[in-house]
Amino acid sequence: MKLVVLACLAAVAVAAPQFPEDDPRHIAVLRDNRHDDGEGNYRYEFETENGISVNAEGRPGNVGQANVQGSYRFTLDDGTRVEVTYTADERGFVPESPIFPTSHPLPAHVPELLAIAAEQRRQGITFDEQGKRVTG
Repeated sequence: MKLVVLACLAAVAVAAPQFPEDDPRHIAVLRDNRHDDGEGNYRYEFETENGISVNAEGRPGNVGQANVQGSYRFTLDDGTRVEVTYTADERGFVPESPIFPTSHPLPAHVPELLAIAAEQRRQGITFDEQGKRVTG
């Protein structure tokens, strides 16, 4: 099994495109800092000349997982700068960014309708599938 995994990794490395430095697709790495204490605590950060940057800091969690806090930044084709911060721990991966879509606010009448429905349930009023009042 290990040999198969090693062979796959070697195939990916050989197949990866290698761009010479004068090729416009070559992106230089401006910064690459890494630290790992061997006990599960680590930190890394890197930045490329096209504006991509990543940083993360991790430590062992109390239930066997890694607890990580980090961020990454990049620029969209339209020039919009995107930054995502995240945590990853026993609760899962939780990203945050102003670019993520958010739900629309409820129309003004919805809270009133929800209050009416709650009051009807409190009074024991029920309705059938067609919306006709059955009890209460």
